[in-house]
Amino acid sequence: MFFAQTSNPEKYKYNFVVAKDGSGDYKYIQDAINAMRVFPLAPITLYIKNGVYNEKVALPAMNTDVTFIGESVDKTIISFNDYSGRGKMGTFDSYTVKISGNRFKAENITFENAAGRVGQAVALFVDADKAVFKNCKFLGNQDTIYNGGEYAKQFFVDCYIEGTTDFIFGPATAVFKNCVIHCKSDSYITAPNTPKDKDFGFVFLDCKITLADEVTKMYLGRPWRAWAKSVFIKCELPNRIAAVGWDNWGNPENEKTAFFAEYNCTGEGFKPKERASWTHQLTKSEAEKYSLKNILGSNSKSSEKEWYEL
Repeated sequence: MFFAQTSNPEKYKYNFVVAKDGSGDYKYIQDAINAMRVFPLAPITLYIKNGVYNEKVALPAMNTDVTFIGESVDKTIISFNDYSGRGKMGTFDSYTVKISGNRFKAENITFENAAGRVGQAVALFVDADKAVFKNCKFLGNQDTIYNGGEYAKQFFVDCYIEGTTDFIFGPATAVFKNCVIHCKSDSYITAPNTPKDKDFGFVFLDCKITLADEVTKMYLGRPWRAWAKSVFIKCELPNRIAAVGWDNWGNPENEKTAFFAEYNCTGEGFKPKERASWTHQLTKSEAEKYSLKNILGSNSKSSEKEWYEL
């Protein structure tokens, strides 16, 4: 099949506005996505005005280089209520928003799964590479964010993430910087299934962990698969974090392969001497390897701006 080629980016629209009141180009986010040129010749920006958008949104892999900008994080809300077990739906179909287009960016948006405590219910499914979320909120319970894409790299900065069980999970390399991680029940924050050949899984830098009043014991993570990796660096940990810190998911064999570590954290919940013996407290030199450049970097020329630099 022959597809006509064009080098004229002026032919296509690269800025869209979605507004529930009809003042934009579209009333629904998905309608705007459907109107976008796939593999665009220039970056595309979708401005989303304040409102609660009750829709299930998917940005396909062919829709690369797209940015969503909300009017304000607390009033620009994408919400849906699917969950695993609703009909034939499974965990990975339960998302409110699915982002597969590489080099995606989002700012000032709340992503919500409003199903309640009914089991797995994903607010954000992101398997895009080089995806950035800034000043966003992720509201849910079990499985709030699925960081998909075995070889994807993702960056969350200045975000708020809440959930109950395994609410940050998946195989991607993902950095969470200056984020608030809010735990709503006794359970586990992270459940990585990092591929064996990856140096980094989930990395939390300068984050603050907060707990709901009902929480009495919260674990930093457990290994969804054998080579899981989660590291907390210079994070604030409250006093109801479990003293052992980490769990082996009922399989002692995971202790030989998973890499769970902390460095220079603060708060009453940071008890390095009481942590599970198979986990790690990084040395200063080991911790220095956890720079954004080393974890997420892609440019060999230091003078070039990296994809995660906003």
